[in-house]
Amino acid sequence: MSDKVSIIVPCYNQAQYLPETLDSVLAQTYVNWECIIVNDGSSDDTENVSKLFCKKDKRFRYIYKKNGGVSSARNIGIKNSSGELILPLDSDDIIADQYLEKAIEHFKLFPNTKLVYCKVQLIGNGTGEWGLPNYNYEVFLFENMIFCSAFYKRKDYDLTNGYNEDYKTGLEDWDFWLTLLNENDIVYTIPEICFYYRIRDSSRTRSLTNETFQILHRKIYQDHKEKYLNYIADLIWQNPQIQSQHNYILTLENEIKRIHDTKAYKLGKLLLKPFNKFNRLIK
Repeated sequence: MSDKVSIIVPCYNQAQYLPETLDSVLAQTYVNWECIIVNDGSSDDTENVSKLFCKKDKRFRYIYKKNGGVSSARNIGIKNSSGELILPLDSDDIIADQYLEKAIEHFKLFPNTKLVYCKVQLIGNGTGEWGLPNYNYEVFLFENMIFCSAFYKRKDYDLTNGYNEDYKTGLEDWDFWLTLLNENDIVYTIPEICFYYRIRDSSRTRSLTNETFQILHRKIYQDHKEKYLNYIADLIWQNPQIQSQHNYILTLENEIKRIHDTKAYKLGKLLLKPFNKFNRLIK
């Protein structure tokens, strides 16, 4: 394994932020990377900015496609990538110069790790650290705490159908993580800020209405129903009251079985047999 990282940058009309994003890629202390910029049908200066970086460094590659949404752009980029590790990076966000190095170091030490991400600093219209909850699979089923720019293995991506292109308005990252991760998978959080997430008034997330959020959450549940049902069933059986009631029912069933096996019960049943036959006749 060459530990090459493929950084996938979908871009749609965000050329004003793109140079800062790509400069953060160029600044990486870990050098074995490629960066695939996917122009998702932009009408701004995305193509010119991208080609300038391609001329500056051959590790940058540029792909143009018709607009199809961020999931479609990521899938195209990943399918044209050659790295063993994938790092999606939105075209208005920034990564710290040691993000790749720290992630690679962890994967080498713990090769069974499924996903690596880090702490987050807000930029743009936001300030301070983004106080995301610590990763916990049970919490994760109901609240996504993993942002889009997390590292995972290309071979694991290939076992999925990729990013679901039906999620046009948001939550495509959560949907993909739910597809990628199972309860016992190892997820590691680098205990440092290595990612800078831009808050914009015009972002997809900020423009979502409560109704749209509810629709997307229902779709998340429907698309991953098996995982939710398994978890809910386990959760129910962990409830002490339900366990107590279940144990009480088992005790009653065992007592009934014990009575049925006694000689007195079997003799009584034999003595009542003629009367039962007579009752059926008069009915």
